[in-house]
Amino acid sequence: MRTLFIGNSHTYYNDMPKMFKDICQENGIDMQITMLTKGGMGLDYHAENEQTRFNILFGDYDFIVLQHVAHPMGEFSVMEDGADRIMEWIRQTNAKACFYMTWAEEYNEEFQPEMSRRYRKLAEKYGCLVAPVGEKWWEYIHANPDVDLYFTDRRHASAKGSMLAAKTIFETLKSEM
Repeated sequence: MRTLFIGNSHTYYNDMPKMFKDICQENGIDMQITMLTKGGMGLDYHAENEQTRFNILFGDYDFIVLQHVAHPMGEFSVMEDGADRIMEWIRQTNAKACFYMTWAEEYNEEFQPEMSRRYRKLAEKYGCLVAPVGEKWWEYIHANPDVDLYFTDRRHASAKGSMLAAKTIFETLKSEM
């Protein structure tokens, strides 16, 4: 199986897609991964990038995981316009799309419902999956306050945070594998 991750530093920190691949292998699934990431960039950036279109159309992926810029998230219309263009390419393939819902910064938990709403709205619009990493993130923090999911910048994931993201994405996709 093949998975393409499209996103930014919230995708590539701690080599999270490799963690996802390792989880797949632990569960008897041979998974190849590819990353198209650039720090601070959202779906709008990737929609303008020819490499994105080429990889989606010709990469023969089973899954395409889409992550938008998180801090700040910006206007929803920018996120949606980028997603519209990318989803147009995905629909021309056999790949299943999955939005990778990110988490709010450590001192901005009150923004999580808005982040969640945006990702769920897009997933509903396109009839695709959403990996609720941001929601699982806050659930985990409240249940395990002694475990630090944040990197020292208090925005990105620590290795434990990236593992939580990888596990959540795996759990979201596994019924489709």
